[in-house]
Amino acid sequence: MPKAEAERCIMAECYRYNIIGNGPGYLLASFPESCLNSIADRLALTHSIGRYLGTYDPENTAQLSNAQLPEGTFAIKAKRFEGMMKDTDSQKTIRDIGNILSKKNDVDLRNPDVVVKMQMCDKIHLYVEERVIDPNIMEKRKVGERPFFSPISLHPKYARALINLTGAKKGDTILDPFCGTGGIVIEAAEMGMKAIASDFDEEMVLGCRENMDFYGLALHDHEVIDIKDIPNRFSEINAVVTDPPYGRSTKTGGEDVTYIHECAMRSIPKVLISGGKAGIILPYEMRRSTMELDSVFKQHVHGTLSRFYHVLKKPNH
Repeated sequence: MPKAEAERCIMAECYRYNIIGNGPGYLLASFPESCLNSIADRLALTHSIGRYLGTYDPENTAQLSNAQLPEGTFAIKAKRFEGMMKDTDSQKTIRDIGNILSKKNDVDLRNPDVVVKMQMCDKIHLYVEERVIDPNIMEKRKVGERPFFSPISLHPKYARALINLTGAKKGDTILDPFCGTGGIVIEAAEMGMKAIASDFDEEMVLGCRENMDFYGLALHDHEVIDIKDIPNRFSEINAVVTDPPYGRSTKTGGEDVTYIHECAMRSIPKVLISGGKAGIILPYEMRRSTMELDSVFKQHVHGTLSRFYHVLKKPNH
């Protein structure tokens, strides 16, 4: 899911790009440098982003002789992805690479001008770190930090990732028809999108508005309305992004959650523009749909509970 999210962010923010390749824990892409900050500003599941130096064999670090670092001092920081390359001595490899790079740049382990990240996974990948995604920013918007909250709300980073998976762009209209406490619309508004919230429960819509006000964000529109009726109220939506109710602790107005999900799948395509996307989380993998299934990602939560992040597309007419 992190790789798919990164790719969709690149597609949404860049007028031209090229996805070069990917592997365990990384995505390689070419895009204009002017797009770097706008991509980094919206990523939720990526740790860092930077300029790629190359792929290297620890037994043949001479390949590094042509690598060019920016001016200034440098330090190398290694990360072994999920225990891979166990037979490779990371400290020896850092020393070997450092000896080559230090012929042109001085080493400063405490306060370097340039951080070279060494990703150890299928191979050794080196890149100059240019942006680090700060997880603390989204932690400030997590459930317990909001004035109105429910303990079952989606974490902000996954709410943001789901929006990104739809490929929504700044200025697009995003609807969450099961808005709850507003986690998804908060992230949509933070990314410069027109956020619309609706829910059958008036308390949730009022609480969602309270949370948006708390963060100084504007709701483009809102309504207390049942999922079956949203096509009578909303139209021309670029993306529907939602985490419908499921489980015993959720409020459903006495209706069966399976029936609610079926109603949602009938209603959502009716409010979308032609070619519009929907990002929907369910506790099971959808087998049939009224839209084209673009992708699905499984997230194990705990015990027997897993979430399935579905991305669907309304066919072009």
